Amino acid sequence: MRALFLSLEGIDGAGKSSHLNAIEALLRSHGRTVTRTREPGGTPLAEALRELILQKPMDPLTESLLVFAARRDHILQVIEPALARGEVVLCDRFTDATFAYQGAGRGFDTQVLATLERWAQARPGSGELLQPDITLWFDLPPEIAAARLADARAPDKFEAQSTAFFRRVASGYAKRAAADPGRFIHIDANRSKEEVWEQVADALAQRGLTP
Repeated sequence: MRALFLSLEGIDGAGKSSHLNAIEALLRSHGRTVTRTREPGGTPLAEALRELILQKPMDPLTESLLVFAARRDHILQVIEPALARGEVVLCDRFTDATFAYQGAGRGFDTQVLATLERWAQARPGSGELLQPDITLWFDLPPEIAAARLADARAPDKFEAQSTAFFRRVASGYAKRAAADPGRFIHIDANRSKEEVWEQVADALAQRGLTP
C-alpha cells in the first residue's frame, strides 16, 4: 500500500475536525498506519508558531511567513518521514488554507504566496512541490458556519472574523478547488453529521482507500 497524503479543508465551523477521528479509525480498520497532524502545528516549533498566528495581531506578510515557516518544519519533521514509511498522513488543513485565509480572506498577494509555497514545500532531494494527494473540502455557507461558531469555545482571531471575511475565504477555497479538481473532493457540509460522514466514506471508497 503506497503512502498517501490526505488533507481536510474548510472554513471555521464547517465541521471537518469532527470527522477526523472517524476517518482515522476507518483507515486503521483497513490496515493503514496513520500519522494524524494539523496546520499550523504538528511539531513543537510549529505549535509555538501556531499560538502566535492564531492569537497575535500582525500584518498579512508576517502572518504568511510564519505559516510557511511552521509548514516547512512540519514537512521535514513529520510529513515527509511518515510518507517515506508508507503511511497515510491525515492533516487538518494544509496550504489551501493559506491561500483561502491569507490570500482571499486577508487580501494578500497570491503570487507571493505561490512563491513561498514553492520554497517551503520543495521536497528534499527532488525539489518537487509537495501537495496532498487528496483534499476533502467541507463546503458550508459562511452564515451557517458563523451560527455554529457562536455556540463554540472562545474564538481565536480567525474564528472571530466577520461573515464577510468567511465569504472571501470560502471563495478562496472554491478557486483552489477549481484549479485542481483531480485532488479536491467536494463535501456538502450543510447536512446532518451522518449525511456528511456518508459523503466522506463514499469519497474514500471511490479513491480506493477502503473497500
